[in-house]
Amino acid sequence: MQITHLHDWSVAPAEAIALQKTLASQVVYDTPLPLDAVRLVAGVDVSVKDNISQAAVIVLTFPDLQVVETVTNILPTPFPYIPGLLSFREGPVLEEAFARLQHEPDALIFDGMGRAHPRRLGIASHMGLWLDKPTVGCGKSLLTGRYVEPPQERGAFAPLMVRDELIGAILRTRVYTKPVYISVGHRMDLESALALVMACTPKYRLPEPIRQAHNAAGDF
Repeated sequence: MQITHLHDWSVAPAEAIALQKTLASQVVYDTPLPLDAVRLVAGVDVSVKDNISQAAVIVLTFPDLQVVETVTNILPTPFPYIPGLLSFREGPVLEEAFARLQHEPDALIFDGMGRAHPRRLGIASHMGLWLDKPTVGCGKSLLTGRYVEPPQERGAFAPLMVRDELIGAILRTRVYTKPVYISVGHRMDLESALALVMACTPKYRLPEPIRQAHNAAGDF
């Protein structure tokens, strides 16, 4: 899979923040992604144990969600845990995993944030720029923003706001289950991101690509 190396990963936290502010202006977050253009979708996750990171990228067919490829990669964790700078902790191990993919996904769902980020450049947006692919952030907990709890039915959602800016949505993927936090990563709009996540979430709280990636990343 082709990757554009935008910058070095070995930077200090202050440099990382400056890079995020610069790169955020390059993110495309208002382009519809028709679901009928998606044939392969990938789930992306990273687990860290004893300062070792394992990335997993799982490619599934869409819309029937059958696994066609699993790639994992292990590296020493290069960056401390600092909220808002996750991509500098996970980017290097992900870059190598993406480079080994034999099937090129049409869209990727990341366990993490996209524009729902203090500087509008979460892991899904950051890596979306590196991959130049449509990406979605699907977080399990809130990083930034305010919202009103969505109704309890499956598919209900509510806007995630910072002041008057829409940065994502709170999505109920299962009835009477905690919602997930959805935001555009790159090269799609929020409506497309919500539709893709719902289409990839037939049974559980988390989209199937993320579930598969989480299980593979944690297996070490």
